[in-house]
Amino acid sequence: MRTILTLVFASVLSVSAYAAEPSCTAVAAEKKLAGAAKTSFMKKCEADAQAKCDAAAAEKKLAGAAKSSNVKKCMSEAVGS
Repeated sequence: MRTILTLVFASVLSVSAYAAEPSCTAVAAEKKLAGAAKTSFMKKCEADAQAKCDAAAAEKKLAGAAKSSNVKKCMSEAVGS
C-alpha cells in the first residue's frame, strides 16, 4: 500500500512538473515560427520531450501498458496540439 501511494504521489509531481513547462506548440507560436524554422524547432522539441518522458517512465519503473500510457500522456502535454 505504501508503495502504491508513493507511486501515485510521484506521478502527480511529475505531471505537474511537465505541465509547468509550455508546450512545444505554444513556444513555436510565441516565437512566431513558420515554415522550415517551425518544422526544425518542433522536431527537436519533440525529441527532447520524448527523452524526458522516457526517463520519467524509467524512473517510475513503469513497463508495458502503464509505460505506454504514461509516455503518451506526457508527450501530448509536452508537444501540445
